[in-house]
Amino acid sequence: MTEALTPARTSRGIAVADGPRTDDVTAEIAPAKTSGGGSPPGAGDRTGRNGGGRRRRLGPGRPVAFGRLLGPALLIAAWWGASAAGVLDPRILSGPGSVVSTAVELVADGRLQGNVLISLQRAGLGLFFGVVSGVALAVVAGLSRTGEYLVDGPLQIKRAIPSLAMLPLLILWLGIGEDMKVTVIALGVAVNMYINTYASLTGIDSRHVELAEVLRLSRWRFVRKVVIPGSLPGFFVGLRLGVTSSWLGLIVVEQINATSGIGYMMFQAQQYAQSDVIIVGLVAYGVFGFASDALVRAIERRALSWRRTLAG
Repeated sequence: MTEALTPARTSRGIAVADGPRTDDVTAEIAPAKTSGGGSPPGAGDRTGRNGGGRRRRLGPGRPVAFGRLLGPALLIAAWWGASAAGVLDPRILSGPGSVVSTAVELVADGRLQGNVLISLQRAGLGLFFGVVSGVALAVVAGLSRTGEYLVDGPLQIKRAIPSLAMLPLLILWLGIGEDMKVTVIALGVAVNMYINTYASLTGIDSRHVELAEVLRLSRWRFVRKVVIPGSLPGFFVGLRLGVTSSWLGLIVVEQINATSGIGYMMFQAQQYAQSDVIIVGLVAYGVFGFASDALVRAIERRALSWRRTLAG
């Protein structure tokens, strides 16, 4: 009763209770102890939910070797099963067995290899010119305010205009030869490279720039120590999108007044309703696209091995 009536002391305008009241509060906050050294109430429930006290994993888990092949393998298995069950009409969509036999015949005739080599050459040239021009424009716009004012606006306008919409003008300027085809592919690649590399450059923390100025780094050392490492993540994102864009552009340009290439082979097969040949071409596009993306991923993991991300 005496403790309950003890007046509260004040310190700097804040009411502070006497010692006994503080002890009561401390006793309420302290975890309850059980006889025999047991755990506090509720601790067993928390431990059980966390699997015996182990840390619960929230990430996607460890990567598995060749795990990305699981999706395509399931897709092919479903295609094979539907074809074997008679669900798919072979006149509309040929089965995997027919496609494989057709691919063997095309390889034996030499048609598939010749068209594939020409398509790879077109896609490779377009990718090379697109990557070089896109990165160069991103560096100019990302490291100079004047370059940003001069370059970024036209590139944003070009991004809003699909490369395929420029086909009539490019045909008028360059004709229907290889120059037009490579230019269409390069334009699509350059825009992807510019957007992602420029965003990565302008996203570099300004404190890193200030530190480089304090250390009086030269322009070249600043680019080598700060700019290149900071822009590599965006560069590789743009490169992956650019590789995909090169294959998408290739599919279109090879069906416009072309005399060779995978797209030309597919266009000719369309005239004779040869769905198996068309699927062989689609499979070739898909294989090269998947392989090129996997190659870029491998290079990215090696170049950015210092990062720890969910991708592993």
